[in-house]
Amino acid sequence: MVVQAEEGLITASARILVATAVPAERDAVARALPGEAAEVRLPGALLCRAAGGWDLLAAGVGPALAAASTAGALTAAVLDGAPYDLVVCAGIGGGFPPEASVGSLVVADAITVADLGAETTEGFLPVTELGFGTVTHRPPRAAVRLVSEATGARTGTVLTVSTVTGTAARAAALRARHPGALAEGMEGFGVAEAAAAHGLPVLEIRAVSNPVGPRDRAAWRIGDALTALTEAFGKLAPALESWKTV
Repeated sequence: MVVQAEEGLITASARILVATAVPAERDAVARALPGEAAEVRLPGALLCRAAGGWDLLAAGVGPALAAASTAGALTAAVLDGAPYDLVVCAGIGGGFPPEASVGSLVVADAITVADLGAETTEGFLPVTELGFGTVTHRPPRAAVRLVSEATGARTGTVLTVSTVTGTAARAAALRARHPGALAEGMEGFGVAEAAAAHGLPVLEIRAVSNPVGPRDRAAWRIGDALTALTEAFGKLAPALESWKTV
């Protein structure tokens, strides 16, 4: 099953929740926003509230914790009478070379869970082929286009995995099953599931810190990727204020 986000309108007064995995990513986004962020405590989570309707959440590593934390923040906002208008999953991640090189940006036109399903003698079957579930959420096309134009990000599928790819064989298998994949992360699908449950559009933006494939810590450029994430949101924040989907 593929879930298509409903098109809507984002204005300067919109409320936007940005969910990252870890505080370092959250802080990279915060550096792009004006003013000091105020801390708002939620059950099991800490929000950083910036000016202009932006709330930042370090939702945790992996799709399950990211989904739970994001859902909690979305529910709290509804109970407070101030629901969000847009959810953004943001962070660093692995890029599939050569299309997504280290230091580059990727915006998802499809957020796909890559390892939810079953291994069979014929190969991997996604959960949808077993007769239930969802494997892909599609962000609003106009928002994806806006992000790409504002930041220079490449557009393609971002895979969500519960186990980070560490071999050339697995990287090749993922690309064979998902030829449009540009990057992988561990939270996007979980965040998208929470957003979909609230009927909200979702985006995923990744700054590439390492190539997908054999683990080579010497090749990681986490600092460069975090800087790229800050620069992206410096351009993205004002652009989203005038986003009108088509």
